[in-house]
Amino acid sequence: MPENNTTAHHQTTGEAVPPFANYLPYRFEGDRLYISGQVAFSNGEFPLRGRVGSDLTLEQGQQAARICALNVLAHAAEALGSLDRVKAIVKMTAFVSTADDFFSHHLVADGASRAFVEVLGTAGEHSRSAVGVPRLPMNSPVEVEAVLLTDGGQASTN
Repeated sequence: MPENNTTAHHQTTGEAVPPFANYLPYRFEGDRLYISGQVAFSNGEFPLRGRVGSDLTLEQGQQAARICALNVLAHAAEALGSLDRVKAIVKMTAFVSTADDFFSHHLVADGASRAFVEVLGTAGEHSRSAVGVPRLPMNSPVEVEAVLLTDGGQASTN
């Protein structure tokens, strides 16, 4: 089985996107790092917007989920100083904005799940929920939040 490997894929993290409203992007509680929901924001824009199943294809939804997961990892790297300090992704929740007749939320969430495993190896394997919603903030097609088990504590600041 692969070990923690932050070079397993050409893009290991997205952007540690500043919050769009009044909340913390992440918070520690002991050795757990709670990362707020990350939308599909990349390179200063939303490359994909709308509802999966009407405005976007399943594959585009998976791409959006991947962007969200990489943004989760960017916040983890910011909080910890290194992704090597991630012991496991404990739980991931994917919220998917979909058409009323779309029922493959779990397959959209696979885009995030694959990204976590590609970047973190076995530490990226996780439990998860995939939830369909009518709309997400700023018309993002996907939002992903995660709880990570770490080796404890924030990155040191010198």
